Amino acid sequence: MVGMKVAEFAFPRMEAPDLDAMEEFLTHFGLVRAERTPDALYMRGADGHHHLHAVKKGGTRFIGFAYHAANEDDLKRAAGLPGASGIEALDEPGGGKRVRLTEPNGYQIEIIHGQKTVPPMKVARDELNTAREPERRAGRVMRLTKSPTAIQRIGHGVLATPKVKETVAWFRNTLGMIRSDDVYAGDKDNIIGAFSRLDRGEQYVDHHVLFCVHNEKVGLNHVSYEVQDIDCVFQDHEYIKSLGKYQHMWGIGRHLLGSQVFDYWQDPWGRVHERWADTDRLNAANGGNLISAEEGLRSQWGDRPPERFIGHASP
Repeated sequence: MVGMKVAEFAFPRMEAPDLDAMEEFLTHFGLVRAERTPDALYMRGADGHHHLHAVKKGGTRFIGFAYHAANEDDLKRAAGLPGASGIEALDEPGGGKRVRLTEPNGYQIEIIHGQKTVPPMKVARDELNTAREPERRAGRVMRLTKSPTAIQRIGHGVLATPKVKETVAWFRNTLGMIRSDDVYAGDKDNIIGAFSRLDRGEQYVDHHVLFCVHNEKVGLNHVSYEVQDIDCVFQDHEYIKSLGKYQHMWGIGRHLLGSQVFDYWQDPWGRVHERWADTDRLNAANGGNLISAEEGLRSQWGDRPPERFIGHASP
């Protein structure tokens, strides 16, 4: 029994002991300050959402994920779910209303609606000439803009959990997500990872909005953002590396499941943030798959995931 269907990933919510250092990292990463209060930081991308990242001053805690409801009726539906908070006014920049839920690992899940929008930012990028389309940039020379290049939007969040099946069932049954790929190790019943996407009917959506991966520890494995194109992944990799301030986690490569060209970096407290370009887009009719870990959890090119990435969880 599905409670409702969330429409979009909104933002991760976390804490940081130093908002200046957090803002500096996220700015180098390609986000832009939306608003800053004495005790909170909100960062946006180039799209029309007020913010795509919310940090409050505190420790290093991961608080949870927020998702947009499609309409007021869905917000009311969320308020009727078991353990829901009821509808609350969101007392923070961007405003709107929310319903708070708790997923099986104890993290806060917010369903929000009515957050104010902002004018999208224009991002100038050159088209790529290809063998099949050699004149997409006819008569113009390629001159890349300087780094950091703009994050366009948020993509997905990844939860590490010892309770993969229970966690996945909660997100699919409560928030209306559907299976893209469930990944097993050994026995087909031994699900060690699950990629879930939004159910927007005929509308195409990212291959996954949530990945749950088995780990004895509970926490945020990473949060993920789309950049403008593959050049942005490569040029900003070099840019962030040149700063000499941040730990690189994994990349650059191209995933098999989801197909994104990816690059992973850690913020000053070790929370992993991914920049990617080019993802598979599926709709409800595409269905889902059961796939072995050997086949599914690999790169089409690039290095294999390091153990420190596979085992990563920021509580």
